[in-house]
Amino acid sequence: MKLLTFIARTFVGVLFIISGFIKLNDPIGFSYKLQEYFSSEVLNLPFLEPYALALAIFVVVFEVVLGVFLLIGYQPKFTLWSLLSMIVFFTFLTFYSAYFDKVKDCGCFGDALKLTPWESFTKDLVLLVLILLIFYGQKYIQPIFKPTLNNVIAGGSLVLSLIFGYHVLMHLPSIDFRAYKIGDNLIENMQIPPNAPKAIQEFKWTFEVNGKKQTIITDGAYPDVDGTYIEVETKVVKEGFQPSILDFSIETDSEDFTQMFLAEYNLLMLVSYNLDTADAAGLKKLKALSDKAIYMGYTVIGLTASGAQTKKKIQSIYDFNFEFYLCDEKALKTVIRSNPGVLQLSRGTVLQKVHWNDIENLAL
Repeated sequence: MKLLTFIARTFVGVLFIISGFIKLNDPIGFSYKLQEYFSSEVLNLPFLEPYALALAIFVVVFEVVLGVFLLIGYQPKFTLWSLLSMIVFFTFLTFYSAYFDKVKDCGCFGDALKLTPWESFTKDLVLLVLILLIFYGQKYIQPIFKPTLNNVIAGGSLVLSLIFGYHVLMHLPSIDFRAYKIGDNLIENMQIPPNAPKAIQEFKWTFEVNGKKQTIITDGAYPDVDGTYIEVETKVVKEGFQPSILDFSIETDSEDFTQMFLAEYNLLMLVSYNLDTADAAGLKKLKALSDKAIYMGYTVIGLTASGAQTKKKIQSIYDFNFEFYLCDEKALKTVIRSNPGVLQLSRGTVLQKVHWNDIENLAL
């Protein structure tokens, strides 16, 4: 039992630290996932959406700290009850998402590792069993170090987690796992290979034949049935290939300029998913940057999901000499975790990417 407790304790502690650190590296991304859970379509808790970022930071810092506490044997009762409460909540959440098919990716490991809802639920079930095992063998949990050193490590893990979280909020994630990271080519990430596997679907057709309902299942072809069609239900049996970038575009209300702009050798993309909520200091920096870039021969464009009136108002206030094009808000939130933010591209390849706080570091 002592050995089993040690193995379970080590596994759970390390996994909580890794999972928490990955999300702490990108707390804004995790807050978007929480907003998805809080939406009316999922848990119907929209009043929590404004607090998603604060809750995200609390959860991921707590996750990292609990992992450290468990490994060093610090405050075992508090740690175990906190771990149990957290895993019970996560298990409920992942089961709800999987059973009702509400959220396609739980966000357990951020963008680093995508898990299906049922995979996430299975992972949480395993953790729940391991934590219950540790509960049973908690008498074997002893502090690794002397009390003073244990206190220093415990407090240090909290302080370092908060400092790291603040750093990535004020700049960008230290490790970028998304398909818009420096070195990635957006054109390639949007392409579907010619021989890529296609989705396999099941079609469940219902007809009325001689006064009785009859169900026929096909792979898509309309059944040859001598009866009256009632309805059809579709189900994806196996997902097909999906490119890493699905919904990125550069367009107006009437035209798509995505390929044209991504073919440019010197393109500066100034991104603000919502101009109304964009940081005013950041927008002022965009003005100086865009003037300098245009003078140096760059093609400069803005990307936003905001409407025409908002774009006109912002361009008037800041005297921007570039046009804002349209792109899906969710896509822009994925492009860069900053509002506004800047990307420099050459023929679709991301060369530089900075938070508005770091615009001065952009080398043109």
